[in-house]
Amino acid sequence: MTLPSCFSSINPLFLKLIIKNTIYILYLSEKFFILFREVKCLNKISNFTTEINPSIMRIIKYLFLLLLLSLVALSIFIATQKGEFTVERSKIINSQKSSLFNYANDLKNWKEWNSLAVEDPLLNITYSNNTFGKGSFCSWDGKEAAGELKTTNVKQDDSILQTMDINGNIADISMSFKDTLGKTKVTWKAKGKMSFTFKILSVFNGGANKLFGTIFEKSLANLDKKLDYEINTYNVKVNGVVKKLDAFYLAQTFTSEFSNVSKNTSIVFSKITTFCNNNNITIKGKPFVIFHTYDTTNKLTKISICIPIKDPIFITEGSEISSDTLPSFEAVKTTLTGDYSHTQKALDKTLEYLKTNNIKTDPAFSRLELYSIGKNEINSPSKWKTEIYFPTKPKPVYRPTAVNLTTTEEVVPADVEKEIPSEF
Repeated sequence: MTLPSCFSSINPLFLKLIIKNTIYILYLSEKFFILFREVKCLNKISNFTTEINPSIMRIIKYLFLLLLLSLVALSIFIATQKGEFTVERSKIINSQKSSLFNYANDLKNWKEWNSLAVEDPLLNITYSNNTFGKGSFCSWDGKEAAGELKTTNVKQDDSILQTMDINGNIADISMSFKDTLGKTKVTWKAKGKMSFTFKILSVFNGGANKLFGTIFEKSLANLDKKLDYEINTYNVKVNGVVKKLDAFYLAQTFTSEFSNVSKNTSIVFSKITTFCNNNNITIKGKPFVIFHTYDTTNKLTKISICIPIKDPIFITEGSEISSDTLPSFEAVKTTLTGDYSHTQKALDKTLEYLKTNNIKTDPAFSRLELYSIGKNEINSPSKWKTEIYFPTKPKPVYRPTAVNLTTTEEVVPADVEKEIPSEF
């Protein structure tokens, strides 16, 4: 005989115990109603005699005792179940590994794809100042549960290690990322211990593997759906030649691998912003990165990660943060709307424009990227906006060799668009 589907998730031993006690309760109930019918034949229900009442009370006591024994048996059964659990789920995600890793590594995106948050829109989430990489954490309080998630270690584009505490149930979490022909295989694993209360919940939901496995499966499906649109939706537009106005800024300068630029910018932007807030320095404009050099052979770049400020300041020697002025310059501007993984497409399109229009770049620096709409403003990568500026050599000013005071003219460069000062 096939059991109804509603019983399929219950532990077989526990189900056997329930069936056995249920049959016994039905047996005693049948005896009770037989006795009740015999009593009714002799007397009206309203005129029970004192000799019969003890028999009825005896049946009730038996039923109560059986119920108590069932609860004790259930408690013992649950208490003796294994408290440790290991759950693992994998899924192929339709996104490049680096984009997927960076998205999952930022806890601000957690509420967009984890089923605990997606299915509870009233979930109240608190984040650490830095939500990216090792040491970042978030805590939440919702209708179903309260908990905390902390990132303990990160290996770039490879794995993320975390600890999670849900209602006192602590687990070690790992996410690993592997290339699979343009897509990425994500393996999500949890290992931990359950409290007695969580054991009860797991018993009635098919065990820890099914309970946590369902959360993992829903979350990975959300991640795939979210990134399939958010990462792969983008637009590149070459705006042409513009003039950037000068700006004061604070920066930290160092050499970075290409793969670490995104992580480093997030960390340093947060660091300099905190520095400004602690020292009452007024920030004016959007953050930007100056790429001084860009070595495609060794995949290394010297960068200055910058926050624009209202007034110039003096910083003592030895500080990691420096103060400087960016002079005005002409540049070819390209706007990338979408995830940063499409930056190379924007660079290629800009270089093609420079070549087609025979525009020479200025070797003062490689390029400048300004993040007019970034991850701090919105969690949707498809809406991020990055302005890329390739500095160009100033066009020479020609003067006629013949001097004629009444008709002297100056040939000036073609008009260029002037950028509004609020962008820095």
